[in-house]
Amino acid sequence: MGVIGCLLLLAFAASQTCQRSQIRVTKGQAIATAERQVDFEPSREQVRLVRQGLNSKPFWAVSLSIPSRRGEGFRKLTVVKVDANTGKVASIAGSRR
Repeated sequence: MGVIGCLLLLAFAASQTCQRSQIRVTKGQAIATAERQVDFEPSREQVRLVRQGLNSKPFWAVSLSIPSRRGEGFRKLTVVKVDANTGKVASIAGSRR
């Protein structure tokens, strides 16, 4: 009986870990979420899926930018990290205005 209980507990833990590593949020949803976090209209968007941590948790890294007029660098640049499983904003880096 103890062995069966241990196996069930192990199976439950494995299923929970797999659920956290799933991608439930689309690229388009991640972009929309990121755009709500800034108060400028980006002229460029770059999106990439990254996995971080020991359990390789998936995140969408959404870069929103306005290039400088001279073509070197950016007038505005913000990177929003969106949890690809829950859709919640994990972090924001750069200028929001």
